[in-house]
Amino acid sequence: MASIEKTFSLHVPSSTENLAMIRDFVKSIGTQSGMGDLDVAKLEMAVDEACSNVMEHAYDSDSTKEVSIRATVDESSVQIDVIDTGKGFDPASVEQPKLQDLITAKRTGGLGMRLMKSFMDEVHYEMLPGVKNELRMVKKLPKRDG
Repeated sequence: MASIEKTFSLHVPSSTENLAMIRDFVKSIGTQSGMGDLDVAKLEMAVDEACSNVMEHAYDSDSTKEVSIRATVDESSVQIDVIDTGKGFDPASVEQPKLQDLITAKRTGGLGMRLMKSFMDEVHYEMLPGVKNELRMVKKLPKRDG
């Protein structure tokens, strides 16, 4: 049987006011793909964090810019791409402090990449600053019988 792949896109102005719309979009994708509630919530949180980072860091809170979310669903996974044209960054260059140190310091930031990597099965980042930055996150779907 041939694989069926569906792609959905959402393009929104880079404003935190649009995060609820993004979460609704992602929740719908996760639910329609057959994910359980916990995995849908993880997917929502990972994408919310990624989009928040784009809005705050890549675009310096410039709401005239656009964030694109592309979801590709097939029988084995949900892939979410968060695409922007802002300042890129190299995730490998960002120091990942120990979780205990963040808790002790009562820091609220610095958990984004760690959260995305813990909630998703794959996380990849490609950047061409000012041209196109693409964060790809993949969540594998449970095997279905039949």
